[in-house]
Amino acid sequence: MGKIEVKVTVEPIAHSQVASWSPDSHHGAMNSFIGIVRSTNLGRTVVAMEYDCFIPLCEKTLFDIAAEAKEKWSEDANIFIVHRHGKLEVGEASVAITATTRHRDESYRITRYIIEELKTRAPIWKKEYYQDGETDWVRGHALCQHRKVDHHEHGGSPSCGGKIHSHETR
Repeated sequence: MGKIEVKVTVEPIAHSQVASWSPDSHHGAMNSFIGIVRSTNLGRTVVAMEYDCFIPLCEKTLFDIAAEAKEKWSEDANIFIVHRHGKLEVGEASVAITATTRHRDESYRITRYIIEELKTRAPIWKKEYYQDGETDWVRGHALCQHRKVDHHEHGGSPSCGGKIHSHETR
């Protein structure tokens, strides 16, 4: 039936750790997504990013998103999600998602679904630290508001410069 492993941690995410999440012998595909802290956002130079969350609630939300993905595309998928908590420097991995499945299409769809849903539903708040010494909380998740992003119509990330195409699911 596959498995789901979810972890929110202050420890760095090593690329070798992601590669070690090996598939079952009957799986023929492994797809990984690694998100990293970038050096610019909305025209400002970013030097660090701080991720804040209530870990038990965040892990439950990530688990639920992974379970939805398994139900949609592959009940026997193995899904691994690690998200950082705390202050990260530019270039550090903030999130890693790996899905192993029988076929490649399933693993691609699962990882894409998880990162897009994570961005809109996971109770994770981000604070950017800028080169000029200022800081700012990044507009994002509101704990009591859940948006369902239509990935097919949108075709891109929900963080598309504020043009979020969504419908409410209350």
